[in-house]
Amino acid sequence: MRLLIFDLDGTLIDSKLDLANAVNAARGHLGLAPIENDAVYSYVGNGAPELMRRALGEHATPAKVQQALDFFLAYYRDHKLDHTVLYRGVREALDRFLAANVVMAILTNKPVKMSQAIVDGLGLSAHFRQVYGGNSFPHKKPNPIGVETLIAECGADRAQTMMVGDSGVDVQTARNALVTACGVTWGFQPETFAEHPPDILVDHMEELAQLVIARE
Repeated sequence: MRLLIFDLDGTLIDSKLDLANAVNAARGHLGLAPIENDAVYSYVGNGAPELMRRALGEHATPAKVQQALDFFLAYYRDHKLDHTVLYRGVREALDRFLAANVVMAILTNKPVKMSQAIVDGLGLSAHFRQVYGGNSFPHKKPNPIGVETLIAECGADRAQTMMVGDSGVDVQTARNALVTACGVTWGFQPETFAEHPPDILVDHMEELAQLVIARE
């Protein structure tokens, strides 16, 4: 593989608690009681607007969702790195990919400025050729536009490109872009792989490094 495209939340970073805190802060702003953190985690993956729609419930009006979303984004912007850390072994694996001249990029449904700020804050900016977020294109994952753009920008071969993520959304993105799908078992929604099984499933990022670099 010459191009690795990573999801962010649940794949490279454990951002669960910061996201849950921000969602419940937004609910509190609307006078609503907090919901269980596990519920918040199950809502992640399709972008911040969908996250807030799910967190408020089906009876929330579009105006209330927008109000909550605005508060969520402002709160999360200030608290995005309170508890967020890299998953075990991620930094070491990314270092190995970089040393092996494997091109890396991030494609997430999180807003791009926030995503870049997290990458910078965790000291990973030098590892990635590009960081694209949910507002970088007209369509979010699983639409293939992000993968297609990265393939073109990096001059990559589709057969040597892999999408790495923790949910069925990432697998669907890979399928839609006709690239290899790698799932990670430590993320937010590994249960979604039952419906959308990846080509490769790894339990530790070092496993992916061994697979990719061994094939160089």
